[in-house]
Amino acid sequence: MEPRSYCNLSPKRGWSWETPPAPVPEGQIAETVEADVVIMGGGISGLAAGARCVQRGLSVVIVDRFRALLGRAGHVGVLDSAVMRRLGVTIDKKRFARDWMMISGSRASEELLWLYLNRSGEAFDWLMAQGGEAVDATLYTGYYKGPVFNEYPGTHIVFQKPGYDKYKNKMGGMLVVEILERTILEGGGKIVRPVRAEQLEKDENGRVVSFIAKSEADGKYRRYAGKKGVIIATGDIEGDPEMLAAFCPLALKPTIARYWPKGNNTGDGHKMAYWAGAAFDDPGWALSLHGRKDDDASYFSFYFLFVNARGRRFMNEDTWTQAKSIRVLSQPGGDYAFTVMDAKWLEDFGARFEITGGQAVTPLNIANWGDKWSPDCGLGETIEQMVRKGKCAWKADTLEELAEKMGVPAENLKAAVARYNALYEMGDDVDFGKRSELLTSIVKPPFYALKWGPALLDVFGGALTDTSMRVLDPDHEPIPGLYAVGNAAGGFYGVDYPLLLNGNSFGRALTWGLAVTEGIEADSAGLPAK
Repeated sequence: MEPRSYCNLSPKRGWSWETPPAPVPEGQIAETVEADVVIMGGGISGLAAGARCVQRGLSVVIVDRFRALLGRAGHVGVLDSAVMRRLGVTIDKKRFARDWMMISGSRASEELLWLYLNRSGEAFDWLMAQGGEAVDATLYTGYYKGPVFNEYPGTHIVFQKPGYDKYKNKMGGMLVVEILERTILEGGGKIVRPVRAEQLEKDENGRVVSFIAKSEADGKYRRYAGKKGVIIATGDIEGDPEMLAAFCPLALKPTIARYWPKGNNTGDGHKMAYWAGAAFDDPGWALSLHGRKDDDASYFSFYFLFVNARGRRFMNEDTWTQAKSIRVLSQPGGDYAFTVMDAKWLEDFGARFEITGGQAVTPLNIANWGDKWSPDCGLGETIEQMVRKGKCAWKADTLEELAEKMGVPAENLKAAVARYNALYEMGDDVDFGKRSELLTSIVKPPFYALKWGPALLDVFGGALTDTSMRVLDPDHEPIPGLYAVGNAAGGFYGVDYPLLLNGNSFGRALTWGLAVTEGIEADSAGLPAK
């Protein structure tokens, strides 16, 4: 039987990106830049790979299309770090693996998953060693604590210790990438921005040996030749609507994108890998959705009554942000919904703080391991400030008045609240199965409504790789010389982004940095890959 090939993904439709561009004429290539390893993409995955290569004695050149250092996320999710051992926190890897595969619809590579499970802690400790005594980390305490959509406490927050000024950035993703960048530069590696890679090149034996990239500064093309390997680390496809239509149509539904800089990740590396003969994940790629973060939307959705744009309850609110986002996108009337609560909401929230958590629930200043709930944490003031602005939060003395401000039918909202109060009195959510301990009444004016909606963050899928990050063809044979890491690499996610561990994509990026370096070393020495 002939192997399935995604080099002819949709012959009936004919996507524009399936056709490779004509080669750049040799006369237009200003110069050739050589290194042991050349990397397209200077986000966390490319920087992690570059830092590890430099440490192992490999010369490195990285090109990135953005003008400056960029590290968007704030969390790094791993399973067994020195920080976790210090705090006495452990994660059952076998249980985690079962949860991951279930959420992924069994579409993730278990080999890649166990690479992450077994080595992500090592990768994080490696990062911290580069930061030195100026840097420390703690765990995020705001993970979701529900019984089904449970999250694990392995999300790390990296920060620069008080009194140190070794790094410009004080914490989070920008500090992580600054640490990795410094390792590269101090080790003799080069990072060139803004430069956009456009084409891969193969030699007469079919080995990928270089890529052609264009500099924004002078408009010239240059050849970046990797004597030992070429790594694709160009991020996801979020900024290319046509690729989203082909691989993740659901990602076209949100009207807001939270990715920054907007449109930066247009699947450049995916296209080049495709033209080079790479196999891709099956269509239906996983996507990551977060709450919108703008004047027209509340960051918080909490776990109170949730109604759609028609004022009707439609889901169990006891879940994580990813699931809530997907459910909202399925509703009529727009990609937003409303949290409804009454005057005692802050008291109700505080009484249940220890059994909830997660994004859009936990106050942003109750984040570090050991932080406890306090009604003086500023959450109440934040909601009242939103109400005063009147764009995404409202309060009213009657449900009729609240419905008018929300723009939903008053009879629907009143019916939803009445039914919810009845379920509270029963102590049993027979409609949607919410935990009884999270049911609260909505009886005391003033009544509140928070407008909340999902925004697209990332789309996860790409070129299939083995555990050495070698890009595979449709026969699952390595394409010589070509490697992929981070969101340009496939195989790790399927169907849905698993919020089992917030920041797992950053943790994966660090882990793949170790693995790809070892893969390049093994290939260069003629040894079998792991």
